[in-house]
Amino acid sequence: MRIVLCYPVEQKHVAQIQAVVPDATLVDAGQERVADELPSADLLCGHPKVPVPWDRVVAEGRLKWIQSSAAGLDHCLVPAVVGSKIIVTSASGVLADQVAEQTVGMAVACTRRFPLFLEQQQRREFVRRPTVDLTGATVGIVGLGGNGRRLVEVLEPFRVRILATDWFPVRKPAAVEFLGNPDTLPGLLPEIDVLFLCAPLTEHTRSMIDATAIARMKKGAILVNVARGPLVDEDALVDALESGHLDSAALDVTPDEPPRPDSRLWTAPRLLITPHVGGQSKHRINAMTDFFCDNLLRYREGRPLRNLVDKRLGFPEPPHEGSGR
Repeated sequence: MRIVLCYPVEQKHVAQIQAVVPDATLVDAGQERVADELPSADLLCGHPKVPVPWDRVVAEGRLKWIQSSAAGLDHCLVPAVVGSKIIVTSASGVLADQVAEQTVGMAVACTRRFPLFLEQQQRREFVRRPTVDLTGATVGIVGLGGNGRRLVEVLEPFRVRILATDWFPVRKPAAVEFLGNPDTLPGLLPEIDVLFLCAPLTEHTRSMIDATAIARMKKGAILVNVARGPLVDEDALVDALESGHLDSAALDVTPDEPPRPDSRLWTAPRLLITPHVGGQSKHRINAMTDFFCDNLLRYREGRPLRNLVDKRLGFPEPPHEGSGR
């Protein structure tokens, strides 16, 4: 078995993986060598951020399993892989604690006007401005995967009313008042004070928050996107901020990363942008390696893998009761 690694492992992580599969050959390819090493790999664990010859990899017929080190899978779910027998698993939920912290932090920054007050501080102004409350608000969560479900737990002490949608509207958390399929979102938007996007990027979710969706949102609502940038129509968002229809917005992800120099996002009013850091953590590589080792042991023993992805949908199905997933 030849395992290619494409995430920033240290020697201790390589040794941890090797202990699970003593007979395997491990290749720490990084971003620099992954394109060359992947065609001769049996397994890949990582997130290639460089062009990879996926058609050639599939044609070689050797790669059996991709364990993404990211929750998003748009980097590997190309047509050749989707149409192949390659198993794909995601890292959904591995960094849910960090993403939830980022998400709530961005929401609070909007409601408590941190960007505005920081600007005032730079001008040495000490002026009170109106704020709004997250506590007691009606919030919407699009996507109740690992990150969305952790967000529910973190939001619960704020005594919010939670309305959520998911492709698989099952296993509704007790703190969620309503959980419906994606078709229910338009009817929920007029009720929502703060809308959180936690959904994967697929053909169904691309530009889901467009001008029509934003027009349905109540005047003064807040949008927070910690999922994938292309879920939101950039121009529609900026238009809504400039017109005052939206109170504010916070993006940890943008349609282009980084945004183009001439992007309207840079000058949009009441918009907070962070550079896709929601999943950052000093424990990130340890957590990812622990998850991969658990799944690797399951793979060797023929047990169900965690976060097994339906490649046609682009994300994992929810775990089944008693499956051990």
